Amino acid sequence: MATRKTVRKPNTSKEELLGFYREMLLIRRFEEKAGQLYGMGLIGGFCHLYIGQEAVVVGLEAAAEEGDKRVTSYRDHGHMLACGMDPKGVMAELTGREGGYSRGKGGSMHMFSKEKHFYGGHGIVGAQVPIGAGLAFADKYLGNDRVTFAYFGDGAANQGQVYETYNMAELWDLPVIFVIENNQYAMGTSVQRSTKSPSLWERGAAYGIPGEEVDGMDVQAVKAAGEKAVAHCRAGKGPYILEVKTYRYRGHSMSDPAKYRTREEVQKMREERDAIEHVRELLLTGKHATEDELKAIDKDIKAIVNDAAEFAKESPEPALDELYTDIYADA
Repeated sequence: MATRKTVRKPNTSKEELLGFYREMLLIRRFEEKAGQLYGMGLIGGFCHLYIGQEAVVVGLEAAAEEGDKRVTSYRDHGHMLACGMDPKGVMAELTGREGGYSRGKGGSMHMFSKEKHFYGGHGIVGAQVPIGAGLAFADKYLGNDRVTFAYFGDGAANQGQVYETYNMAELWDLPVIFVIENNQYAMGTSVQRSTKSPSLWERGAAYGIPGEEVDGMDVQAVKAAGEKAVAHCRAGKGPYILEVKTYRYRGHSMSDPAKYRTREEVQKMREERDAIEHVRELLLTGKHATEDELKAIDKDIKAIVNDAAEFAKESPEPALDELYTDIYADA
């Protein structure tokens, strides 16, 4: 059932390349601003930034269709932006304000959007994986041809509930894509130190689940692999695993000094493997855009992010009676 590492290089239109560039840049600039607000004390608690991993979620969202679902862990701001959630609502939630997606009660780890079929970032390691299978079970039961993307990291890949979920998903042919965002470090421990079998996607073979390894720093490769996985699920063939090899430039969270790796290692990835710079070079060398046009996009993105930050600062804190809402679901 195994599949070799994908090497597909699809043809991509100018419009799609520009879309990739814009969406990844939005995530990058948004996360940089979130880091600034955290340093200013405007964001409290935990804050896990997605800087460096932008191509993963942008590539997979390009393979998704309206009505498909997604669920992920606490490193979730990029997923929200990529599926079309409003940067203002995301930033306001990060700062604990009334204008946020969870009305200021959830913060970085607990945002949801029914409209965008985003079922949350989850703070418990690996907990979102069985939830993703549950979403896929509902879709199969309803017969609506939808697919669920269940994202988790290389650290969560060692959790027992992941393999219980693999078993059920394959047993019931659930339309779920298990996306392992392998950013090389589970909190502060490298994959090489923590995991005996470093090829994480191959573990699905024990359950008969096919999959592949993908270059997560190449948005085109991610989209191509995502399209293959989506087609597999929509055809009723059950789950699929994508191990997307990526890299985070910042620490595990804002409180992590990341002393377990060298500055040289991070700098090398930034200079040689950055996903946004890769698309930028494709646009420039293919004469799809000029330097001035790309600068204009960056200026526009910065304005969107600054507006989101100002909206968050101006939005009031939740009223005290908000403590008593969202306790029970309405029947």
